[in-house]
Amino acid sequence: MISGKWKPAILYELFQRTMRFGQLQQAIPFISRQVLTTQLRELESDGIISRKIYPTVPPKVEYTVTELGRKFEPILQDISKLVDLFKEGNK
Repeated sequence: MISGKWKPAILYELFQRTMRFGQLQQAIPFISRQVLTTQLRELESDGIISRKIYPTVPPKVEYTVTELGRKFEPILQDISKLVDLFKEGNK
């Protein structure tokens, strides 16, 4: 569900606020459009994020974390803390 290099980074950004595709791409350096698209589709398919399309020209699409996705927030925060502790211990 949250495997891979980019999904935790995407979720970190979406835990902060609802975002559009371009905002996510700017917030996550070095992620390609294709990879971001694929990862967003997988997260949506797993029910972790939702995608809302607005009927405007040009189309406006926003991504937000679902209730299920919010359940992963404390887990990812704990992993982030462990990574920080590991980095401090290896200085």
